[in-house]
Amino acid sequence: MSASKKGDQYRQKLKTQYEERKLARRIVFITLFVILTAMITVGIYGYSYLKTAVQPVDPNSDEITEIDIPLGSTVGMIGNILEENGIISNGKVFRYYVKFKNESDFQAGTYEFSPSMTLDEIIAALKTGKVLLDPVYVVTIPEGKTIEEMATLFATHTPVSEDEFLDKVNNTDYIEELIELYPTILSEEILHPDIRTPLEGYLFAATYDFYEENITVEDIVEKMLTKTEDIILPYVEQIGDMNWSVHELVTMASLIENEARDAEHRKRISGVFYNRLEASMPLQTDPTVLYALGVKKDRVLYEDLEVDSPYNTYKYAGLPVGPISNFAENSIEAAINPEPSNYYYFLASLDGEIYYAETYEKHLQLIEEHRR
Repeated sequence: MSASKKGDQYRQKLKTQYEERKLARRIVFITLFVILTAMITVGIYGYSYLKTAVQPVDPNSDEITEIDIPLGSTVGMIGNILEENGIISNGKVFRYYVKFKNESDFQAGTYEFSPSMTLDEIIAALKTGKVLLDPVYVVTIPEGKTIEEMATLFATHTPVSEDEFLDKVNNTDYIEELIELYPTILSEEILHPDIRTPLEGYLFAATYDFYEENITVEDIVEKMLTKTEDIILPYVEQIGDMNWSVHELVTMASLIENEARDAEHRKRISGVFYNRLEASMPLQTDPTVLYALGVKKDRVLYEDLEVDSPYNTYKYAGLPVGPISNFAENSIEAAINPEPSNYYYFLASLDGEIYYAETYEKHLQLIEEHRR
């Protein structure tokens, strides 16, 4: 083959490659253009929707509507009331806006609202109301309670049944909605398939007043989550400094809650747990075994320790998959600020006293002295 012919073939090959690259670039450009156009369209639509939702329903309206906000109303309830009365266009957007602005301390009362008011004007007004009423229901949730125990308490003191409560707090769609509504404290971690109940540990121990006859599970849960958020929010920066998630801290707090009843021992036991975690030792805390078994009893037997559950801290190292109960605020404080020590073991005696040991040998000695 002549050199001239070879040159023609080479040039033809280069031309073909150029045309192919040109076509590929064109396809890539068109694809990116379509994707970008779609994203811009969605963004513009979303922005327009949100802009419309936060603006006054009717800026030129002179209409005044008298609206009652009952005591104990959640942000969601207030949003629904305002939407139903035509004061805002979307109750859900109102909830998210309030969360975004970190607003709280809304007061019950009788208000005069207008469709011409902005969300900021409505929020400012909601902080001024005053009404003196007796609650219809008062429910006290003690520390160390599980979701199932809370369901029993609410069924005893309100019209909400146990089944109704448990069905709702285990509804995945509702949990996902709550994760969006309470992003400071709730995350996808609570939807781990091995977790028994997603909100376990997140419904704070306190006394709750309810001022409406027909309360719903949503009213109860959101009131409790708001309280939990208020308690945990001041510690979020410290939790981040520890490189732990809120879920891990809530889990640790629930363990500490179930191992000791006073703040001093909680901080010391917290220190023991951190020492064991750092040494890659299992936490071996009995309350996790009882939670895995789903029973309440005074003593854990050796056969109980064999239960195969991600909550069993004898069988699996590290923290359990999730909290085992709710907790008091000083349990969160203990989880964040453990007492430094060289202790790796502790023992609760039959008389309620707690003894600590640095070595396993000393721990066995304490068992002989105080458990026999």
